[in-house]
Amino acid sequence: MRILIVSATLDEIKPSLPFLNDHQIDYLITGVGMVATAFELGQFLQQKSYDLLINVGIAGAFSDKMNLGDVVRVVEDQFFELGAEDQDNYLSIEELGFGKSIYRENIPYSIENILAVFPKVNGITVNKVHGKSGSIVDAKKRISESTVESMEGAGVFYAAERLQVPVLQIRAISNYVEPRNKSNWNISLALQQLNSRLILFLENFV
Repeated sequence: MRILIVSATLDEIKPSLPFLNDHQIDYLITGVGMVATAFELGQFLQQKSYDLLINVGIAGAFSDKMNLGDVVRVVEDQFFELGAEDQDNYLSIEELGFGKSIYRENIPYSIENILAVFPKVNGITVNKVHGKSGSIVDAKKRISESTVESMEGAGVFYAAERLQVPVLQIRAISNYVEPRNKSNWNISLALQQLNSRLILFLENFV
């Protein structure tokens, strides 16, 4: 299986690089944010075809039922706040009739059993991560409890759908979505867990 690992930053997959290089598994560092991710991935896929894209990275969790370091599978992701304000109401891009904001994974049936070890969650993709009580409360009104936040996920799903490439998203929880407090984060644990679980998954294909 020809696999491409897609990550916003090199640090998020650095522990996996020896394994990726040893087994000649390609990877792409897109830069942070949904725009950079969709553009870089779209450009890259014009040059080479793959059987599966795997977007990997860290994420914030809205629910404390998830533990820091948990590795989850984002099966549905949304460009959050892609729409319009109507006084105190929010109108989605779907309600406005200009497109869609929600995109989903698309995986080969043959790997479904292998992925059963990853809890399924939904995701939102944002330009500005939430770090203020008021905006967090507003966001929670529009999402399910099992939702995580990133800055790239929906961009990967979007590019994959447009180019009809199977895609999967795996993320490790590095923090809770709360008023910004870096002392509560555990990025090192999230990266350790993310890469160890990624390598275990990839060992099924090498």
